Amino acid sequence: MVELYLIRHGKTHGNTLGRYIGTTDESLCREGLEALKGGRYPQVEAVYVSPMKRCVETARELWPKEPMEVCDSFRECDFGDFENKNYRELSQNKDYQAWVDSGGTLPFPGGESQEAFRLRCREGFLYTLKRIRKAGFKRVAFVVHGGTIMSILEAYGVPKEEFYHWQAKNGQGFLTHWDETDKGGIALYETVSFCPDSGLFTGSDLR
Repeated sequence: MVELYLIRHGKTHGNTLGRYIGTTDESLCREGLEALKGGRYPQVEAVYVSPMKRCVETARELWPKEPMEVCDSFRECDFGDFENKNYRELSQNKDYQAWVDSGGTLPFPGGESQEAFRLRCREGFLYTLKRIRKAGFKRVAFVVHGGTIMSILEAYGVPKEEFYHWQAKNGQGFLTHWDETDKGGIALYETVSFCPDSGLFTGSDLR
């Protein structure tokens, strides 16, 4: 099996305000950067990232010496008319209320549908797994977005859980183990929450 760390990027200013930050290309805020500096993260052989600044900056802070590969398919969802707004600012918006009432299943007005977003993330993940297999890596990290992580684990996590089960806080995520099923499919086993202060790792295993 290959160990995969699915890490959500560090905190941005928009995150501190509870805004929907998808296509907005924010850098990490000071609070987010300091939180990353204070965490303990495992050593990995390579890092795969979303092209957004918040992910690239997180990856460079946590793993400055490891090879980094950008995958455009790992971008966060395009929130359309909800972009860079929070629930208070949208509270009188009829489209937003309809989206909330749908359980988040409706497409974002002027943005991306959940189906298109999740498919994009899954395709990018499968492409990256081929790269990992070819390189022979045994432990890698993905520095991506909360929605990206949820899309991947909803599709391939064993046992199966629904999309919102896999929510992660900034700078945190999941440790999972990739293996191929008997029928040649992809499955992620023994998935556990990862917190940089959890003490999962000791000694030389830490960056």
